[in-house]
Amino acid sequence: MNAAVTVAPMSESEDAQRLAAEARDRVRFEEDALALADQVYRVARHLANSREDAEELVQETYVRAFRSWASFQPGTNLRAWLLRILTNLNIDRGRRQQRTPQMQPLEANDYHLYDKLTEAGDGVADADRVVERLSQDHIVSALAEVPHDFRDVVVLVDIGDFSYADTAHILDIPVGTVMSRLHRGRRVLKGALAHAALEEAK
Repeated sequence: MNAAVTVAPMSESEDAQRLAAEARDRVRFEEDALALADQVYRVARHLANSREDAEELVQETYVRAFRSWASFQPGTNLRAWLLRILTNLNIDRGRRQQRTPQMQPLEANDYHLYDKLTEAGDGVADADRVVERLSQDHIVSALAEVPHDFRDVVVLVDIGDFSYADTAHILDIPVGTVMSRLHRGRRVLKGALAHAALEEAK
């Protein structure tokens, strides 16, 4: 006599264990993500034009991250994963606002304001010392003058301390493009910082 073979459904205890494990994973993910909030905000502050915009950008980033937490692969770079969401949201925001930055000509005289600081005899001889004289708001304003695509790379590499490879992954562009945009973005930023320092010195 052949007995019918049946597959026993998952028991209530097994189902409860699965749900408990999933809940623990989610809590761990949220705790790890929130521990990076200051770093995420630091990058957002340099991408956005104001503290309010930066805070809103960070909030949107975490809403999206928590909604899609299951797509994060444990063991990979959570910081990079969060910043990819952040930069994508910022790009979307820029498109919505239809902001098309003017592309500035990047010739040798891009440094004329920067050089003028030294000629003025005020003792400012390098970019680090220029930055030391400026407030956070000045730096954010200077970054706002950098074309959008270049600014994202400058912020991730110079402020977020990401490698070229990580930056390329976050922005989904080739490493060579990262290097090119970084070079051009730094040149525009240096000119804007020099202008801000001259204004501050008046």
